[in-house]
Amino acid sequence: MVADTFTEQARVLVTGAEGQIGQELTGLLAREPGFTLVARSKGSLDITHRAELERELAEELPDVVVNCAGFNRVDPAESDPGQAYAVNSEAVRGLAEVCAELGIILIHLSSDYVFDGHYASGYSESDEVAPLGVYGDSKWQGEEHIRRLLPHHIILRVSWIFSEHGTNFLLRLLDQARREKRVLAVDDRRGCPTSAGDVARVLVAILKQVASGAEAWGTYHYCGAEATTRYGFSEAILAAARQYEELAVVELVPVSSRDLPEAAERPASSVLKCKKLLNTFGIRQRPWRTELQQLVRALYEERSEQAERGRVGPGDGKQVAQAD
Repeated sequence: MVADTFTEQARVLVTGAEGQIGQELTGLLAREPGFTLVARSKGSLDITHRAELERELAEELPDVVVNCAGFNRVDPAESDPGQAYAVNSEAVRGLAEVCAELGIILIHLSSDYVFDGHYASGYSESDEVAPLGVYGDSKWQGEEHIRRLLPHHIILRVSWIFSEHGTNFLLRLLDQARREKRVLAVDDRRGCPTSAGDVARVLVAILKQVASGAEAWGTYHYCGAEATTRYGFSEAILAAARQYEELAVVELVPVSSRDLPEAAERPASSVLKCKKLLNTFGIRQRPWRTELQQLVRALYEERSEQAERGRVGPGDGKQVAQAD
């Protein structure tokens, strides 16, 4: 039985703490006085191992689990569907079952890829899902397990995540722009870039209200304000980076998604409508352009500090890819 409010500090266990959103969320929660943080990376808690999951949650007994773990590589999901479904569907089912048994609230991250992208105006939470590939379908199945097994849950769908961590569109593009004079960018897919730090802000705001007794269970959308294409996002990234560095790229070329070889089909429109989140929790979208400017500035400040120590700057040596 989930308590109406938490009598002491809310104990929050974050899975996938090594990921883009996981790192940002644990950083924020560690500085929040109302929470006790238990951060678990894949190395310390693999959610695909049911016995390990049961033992960890029974020992820690968190009030809330925030599941940031996931198989989030779109093309590899097509070549390794077993792993994608194991992490995004079966492991989520096990997590929901254990949370139900122990009376733990679950906040789970999902994806815009549960939609097929045919609605150019964007998707609300009530729109019909129609995933195009393994990744989207595995995320949808994970959502359905949670809905069936655990009434006390919040599913947050997010899109086009970028950050200073791991491998993402922002870092791949910067790496490519430093090495190549001509860069291709898809101009027929629309979405809303969203910084991992902004998603972490939203999660903390939700956690605070849940800890105060809010019972607004269900599915919500969040993304950065303003829809654009991958080409438009690329233009903004390069403009921000050129304030700090002379890049090798001299031509950014808009191309059709049909011109790029990709294993997985991707939605033509990944725009998410976020009114439900605003009306329920009072959480407003932030412009992704502002988030991008702040993040790029921080990247170059870090790069400068690393250069002084003789180390490699962020983004160097990363693999190039145009979309995930």
